[in-house]
Amino acid sequence: MDIEDLARRVKAGERRALARAITLIESNRADHRAQALALAEALSDTGNEALRLGLSGTPGVGKSTFIESFGNMLTEQGLRVAVLAVDPSSARSGGSILGDKTRMETLSRNPNAFIRPSPSQSELGGVARRTREVVALCEAAGFDVVLIETVGVGQSETMVAQMSDIFLLLLAPAGGDELQGVKRGIMEMADMILVNKADGALKPVATRTCADYAGALHLLRKRPEDPEGFPKAMTVSAVEGEGLKTAWEEMQTLAAWRRETGHWQARRARQSRHWFEEEVRLGLLARLSGSPEMRARMEALGTRVAEGDLAPAAAAHEMLALLDAAP
Repeated sequence: MDIEDLARRVKAGERRALARAITLIESNRADHRAQALALAEALSDTGNEALRLGLSGTPGVGKSTFIESFGNMLTEQGLRVAVLAVDPSSARSGGSILGDKTRMETLSRNPNAFIRPSPSQSELGGVARRTREVVALCEAAGFDVVLIETVGVGQSETMVAQMSDIFLLLLAPAGGDELQGVKRGIMEMADMILVNKADGALKPVATRTCADYAGALHLLRKRPEDPEGFPKAMTVSAVEGEGLKTAWEEMQTLAAWRRETGHWQARRARQSRHWFEEEVRLGLLARLSGSPEMRARMEALGTRVAEGDLAPAAAAHEMLALLDAAP
């Protein structure tokens, strides 16, 4: 594969080249990883910086409908929008339905939008392992907004906050039980809560729910990187398009304030540090599983732990000692 040519075509905004580059980035083959690193290096000098929006929400809350309406609104303003939709993978086959693209019919045909579904491949945090690298590809291709949709919501679906500039939490009206379900793990990370389906008979319910969430947000935390009035809860209707323009204006206000105060750069620096450490951790796990001798030792120790002959912590210590002794 000609990496220089692929990088040139990605910089030119060619959709087919971008799709091919993402496939390369997501591959787990050793030779592909080497090419992926070379591609990332070739694209590191573009200077393009998109607004990265993370989006999570409870199942059935209307994430795909929201993304389609929101994405179409942004493209009407002349912006180029990339959507990275991460679907849950089968624990047995590793595959996934990848149905998000079929649920965004008009946005998928929009020439100023690019939708890429990816399997989570059993990764915790609601995102695929290489999603952050794919975000960088979309920035290099000249997209103005990159929207990262997670597989769902819960205590572990917070990793998207480590790769986004603004983290949006989409919830449904009358969602008191949902608030109990998500608890602090994700509420503390949300920059904005958008109560969807604020239309028809649900509109007054959504208004009350929004007020409840607004109170909960301000009780939970106040961070230095939040200007006055944030975190914020708002009502939107993805079906009718109500509230989307106002929500976008609030996102821009938050992004501008963080840029002016230096919190934007500090946040991205922390995220880069986090992903460096994450790659080291995953690399160590790969070394453990990549060697037949290591796999056999892991299996033997795992059997002893399962049988109660060895404590998990002691087995882990022994395994790590073997890794330290490995050449």
